[in-house]
Amino acid sequence: MPCVCLNTYVKAVGAGAVAALPTDTVWGLAAAPAHSSRLYALKQRSLDKSLILMGANAAALWSYVMVDAAQWQTITDSHWPGQLTLVVPASPQVPLAMHPHTPDTIGVRVPAHPVARQVLALTGPLATTSANLSGQATLTSIEQVFEQFPNVYGLDNSAIRALLGQATGHKIRMPVPSGLPSTVARWQSNNWEVLRQGTVYL
Repeated sequence: MPCVCLNTYVKAVGAGAVAALPTDTVWGLAAAPAHSSRLYALKQRSLDKSLILMGANAAALWSYVMVDAAQWQTITDSHWPGQLTLVVPASPQVPLAMHPHTPDTIGVRVPAHPVARQVLALTGPLATTSANLSGQATLTSIEQVFEQFPNVYGLDNSAIRALLGQATGHKIRMPVPSGLPSTVARWQSNNWEVLRQGTVYL
């Protein structure tokens, strides 16, 4: 699928299409939560591995989680946007297709990437996963994403310029994903338990 303008990209995601999404960690694949099954099929991903719900900010994700408001605000104010995924009790608003084997919890994150956050502000929270076939190396460029997943939607240069607030004609300097995994922490026994240590330390 060729790169498209922002309006077409957002409409396609809303209609259930899978899109390439740059984040602060890796290139991702994203879909509306109700269409999460398409991500599993595209990646050949096992259903026992949940997807991550990304939002433009903590407030956008609040209705999808069931945690103490004070604890939620304390950790999200400190570490979001950023490379921290929180595994928390899920509200009924999370479609079962996102976490078929772990229906009680969901991983959520606000990425520190200007394009991703502005896209998420337009689409609402999206189900996401790294852009690679399950078990294979992560992809480091949009060209690699399109080579492996030719039917996903991507943003064209004009869309990226607009999202980055750059005037037409300027060289595009979209932040490059770090390639490093996010820290993953789970709410457990009234505390945060680190499941995977990444760049964020709690």
